[in-house]
Amino acid sequence: MLPPAWSLRRLASVDEAQIDGLASLLIDCVEGGASVGFMQPLTRDRATAFWRRIARGVAAGERALLIAEDAHGICGTVQLVLDLPENQPHRADLAKMLVHRRARRQGLGAALMRAAEGTARDCGRTLLVLDAVTGGEAARLYAGLGWVRVGEIPGYALFPQGGPCSTTVFYRDLGG
Repeated sequence: MLPPAWSLRRLASVDEAQIDGLASLLIDCVEGGASVGFMQPLTRDRATAFWRRIARGVAAGERALLIAEDAHGICGTVQLVLDLPENQPHRADLAKMLVHRRARRQGLGAALMRAAEGTARDCGRTLLVLDAVTGGEAARLYAGLGWVRVGEIPGYALFPQGGPCSTTVFYRDLGG
């Protein structure tokens, strides 16, 4: 079996080159129709500003940020939001799991999810929560990886090109 065409790592800090690569990844996903909190057209300035905010959270220890890189640069990412209310020290929100269109269907999404789960354990978290577009590729991936479907919220957000989409909430118990 061939090794993957990408490598994964957790960033302790995020430099300008990585912010630029993450902005390109986000723009690609939004242009591809992913409902990840942004509307089309997503400008480089907006994408860069978003990743600068995330970089501050990483530096402050409020987020864990994992990236995947291939020969062309950053091709995937996932975050764990660790800065939650004091009555939830055991939990993290999994956010912005993004895979560049050039790197899809190669197992990267599943690898990012497994890495995020391992990172959550390393951070002392035993419960993860996320949401995904109902019936979308990401929702199918999460269900296939054993995440538990909680329910669906109709009309929760908009697709990047407009029009409402429902979201499905999932959780993963890492305690066992």
